[in-house]
Amino acid sequence: MAIVLAAGQGKRMKSKLYKVLHPVCGKPMVSHVLDAVKEAQSERTVVIVGHGAELVKSRLGDAAEFALQEKQLGTGHAVQQAEALLGQEDGVTIVICGDTPLVQASTLRSMLELHEASGAAATIMSASFDNPAGYGRIIRGEDGTVQRIVEHKDCSAEELLVREINTGTYCFDNRKLFQALSRVTNQNAQGEYYLTDVIGLLKEAGEVVQGYCTEDIAEAIGVNDRVALAEAERHMRERLNRKHLLNGVSIIDPANTYIEASVQIGADTVIYPGTVLRGATVIGEDCVIGPSSELTNAVVHNGATIKYSVVTDSEIGEVSSVGPYAYLRPGSKLGRGCKIGDFVELKNAQLDDGAKVSHLSYVGDAKVGKDVNIGCGAITVNYDGFNKSVTEIGDGAFIGSNVNLIAPVKVGDGAYVVAGTTVTKDVPEGDMAIARERQVNKPGYAEKIRARAKAKKERAGQ
Repeated sequence: MAIVLAAGQGKRMKSKLYKVLHPVCGKPMVSHVLDAVKEAQSERTVVIVGHGAELVKSRLGDAAEFALQEKQLGTGHAVQQAEALLGQEDGVTIVICGDTPLVQASTLRSMLELHEASGAAATIMSASFDNPAGYGRIIRGEDGTVQRIVEHKDCSAEELLVREINTGTYCFDNRKLFQALSRVTNQNAQGEYYLTDVIGLLKEAGEVVQGYCTEDIAEAIGVNDRVALAEAERHMRERLNRKHLLNGVSIIDPANTYIEASVQIGADTVIYPGTVLRGATVIGEDCVIGPSSELTNAVVHNGATIKYSVVTDSEIGEVSSVGPYAYLRPGSKLGRGCKIGDFVELKNAQLDDGAKVSHLSYVGDAKVGKDVNIGCGAITVNYDGFNKSVTEIGDGAFIGSNVNLIAPVKVGDGAYVVAGTTVTKDVPEGDMAIARERQVNKPGYAEKIRARAKAKKERAGQ
């Protein structure tokens, strides 16, 4: 079981967004915590909500159960709100803050193993800091068990030398937790009920309290302001990049590569600097991504190349190339071996195998067949100010430079549309379409135009 404390407002964030919903590598920090406790085999998780409760519930959905802390009266009071749901359960309960996104499931499992093996009533996750100023110190006895937690302001000179601090993550015998909470009082300067008081009550009752010191001090980071949020983001990004590196992905400059938690990347793919990979992006093997590319919810198949481009909610087929400076908007789908070149924009366009749009074109709301070539400056005119219409181009068709295809329109298989043509009606299979006025040259007329323009300018200056 697990209880996640997420009721605080987070005023120091100075944000309209509720604190635990601030993202770390693309995922709300509280979701990182839920994932960790779930991976640590928590069968039931209760999130204590307060400020912004409805928004938190809507974001987390069925990932947890919820209990409301209407008034924020301390950490002990927050945990008590879960009693109606968990109070009668036997077993071990993890208590963890929703603003600690860097806690790892492996650490929680190790803490639980120590807790169960030693028969402890409570186990505290601790960390050892070179500069522990401001943190509560873990004071251990000669047998290594925890004797007490002392807040920094209450430490003696000797206790101030202790570097082991309380991270605020615990596991408890569930029944003993709630029994002790019933005896916690708010007789303190803040008038609040502290969860740390449970440790003292358990020790008074002769119970064993253990401490598990994490090796990764980043797990102790609690995000209370934007400075800590940026620090958590940096640590999480380093972890994620390291995971991909160990899985066979080449990241040329990890410090300048931004990969969100949900992204998947295949082996032997190379990621160049300045690349941002977001959301449900899935990249296959042997791809080259970047430099300076941004992919959001993109599916990229094996062997594809993307450079200096933006791809959103789109799919790129095997050994296709995109960029430089291309923009694939939602609904775009490339088949195998397609080429999307510089300053090309696609929107809701499906291109079959081998299709090419090499430069300076817009293809929107279109179905493009196999081996079609779309020339420079070609545009599918898909919007009339009221409705979006579809352009269909058959297999092997050729669309010349500077062509306007006024949708809805169909160009048949193997058809040829001559450069500079504006197509307003269907082009049958194998036909050639040309729609432009015959060129007329007027000898010597250029000088007459210049003279007329010069005279007009002189008159305007008088």
